[in-house]
Amino acid sequence: MSPQALALVLAAAMLHALWNIAAKRARHGTDDNPVAFQTLCALAVVVLWSPLGLWAMWRELSGFGWRQWAAVGLSAAVHLAYFSALLRGYQRADLTVVYPVARGTGPLVASVGAVLLFGEQPAWPAIGVILVGVLLVSGLITNPVLMRGGALPPKVAAGLRWGALTGVLIASYTVIDAYAVKLLLISPLLVDYLGNALRLPLLLPWVARLPAGSLREGWRKDWRAVVIVGVFAPLGYILVLWALQSAPLSSVAPARECSMLFAALIGGKLLGEGERLARLAGALCIALGVVLLAFR
Repeated sequence: MSPQALALVLAAAMLHALWNIAAKRARHGTDDNPVAFQTLCALAVVVLWSPLGLWAMWRELSGFGWRQWAAVGLSAAVHLAYFSALLRGYQRADLTVVYPVARGTGPLVASVGAVLLFGEQPAWPAIGVILVGVLLVSGLITNPVLMRGGALPPKVAAGLRWGALTGVLIASYTVIDAYAVKLLLISPLLVDYLGNALRLPLLLPWVARLPAGSLREGWRKDWRAVVIVGVFAPLGYILVLWALQSAPLSSVAPARECSMLFAALIGGKLLGEGERLARLAGALCIALGVVLLAFR
């Protein structure tokens, strides 16, 4: 991976960790039904990014065929499922369990997809070091209950289930979007903007079932988190897609997991989640894995 691509991925990782912490802390985002929060975030992206998004549409939509629309539509559906699973996981478990499991599952599955679709050769040693770091950050190999052969606490088990599901969905949309920008040559900006715009009609059946005033109340409670997600989530992902235009998917996907370093150091402090030493060791492993990818 080139230094320029690595710099893009590192910047994206910081942004990704920041908006995930905002989503975890959002009050309405952790209610029994997070549909209002999802809808507000998609609306925020469509509104805040409209100047650039409309410009990209004006430049590129005339050249769209069925493959481009199919890729963008499928991406929108998978991103919607991903955000739903992520918020459900944050309802039921700690960020420092859900997030690392999700971010650890994602690159492994995405790397397999890169081999099958693009014929790439993954950097397995770097991926292995990153996954060890994820296990340390999540506490899965330092949990004394597990070391004694005991059962996982329900909250940790829930975090593993939702984190793994989220990771599979991360890998799925990463492969789809890599195909869109590498082979279909859709701009990263348009992939993300159209994906958010198409999520709104997909959300309508669930929004219609919400109690009256849910969106207004969700905005009142969580407007700061909505704005943070609306600005940082697209920016971070556009940087990743930009890096994918010149770097292998099997390197970019694992390198994104340095967001674990930021989440461990920032999220653990803000959210008061413990096991700081193990999580710091895991973050250092992730950083080492990223260095191995950079000098691959």
